[in-house]
Amino acid sequence: MPTVTPIAARDEDLAAVTYNADGLVPAIVQEHGSGLVLMMGWMTADTLRMSLDEGRTVFWSRSRQEVWRKGDTSGDRQFVREAYYDCDGDTLLFVVEQEGRGACHTGDRSCFSRSFGDPTE
Repeated sequence: MPTVTPIAARDEDLAAVTYNADGLVPAIVQEHGSGLVLMMGWMTADTLRMSLDEGRTVFWSRSRQEVWRKGDTSGDRQFVREAYYDCDGDTLLFVVEQEGRGACHTGDRSCFSRSFGDPTE
């Protein structure tokens, strides 16, 4: 079982994050080790802080308008290993240890399993 590893973020780093008009910032989730991009979710300032403090990814569900801790109902939890913000401060990247089947609600390991065109060409 993966262990929880909180990340002590500096106040100036948290202040550098830019949120959209709805108070949200996109968060890309990448699998530690493989580098596979697992998913993208939305975070608020509160869910960003929760993710760093708790060492698990916590998102804001736009459809349900509520906090959503990845894996609480599915068991497919994500344990944060590293966290970054981009040069503009408007996108987050979480490197995680994925537990369970995967990140996608469809049961796939990654939400990015469909391609445009023929991927063999």
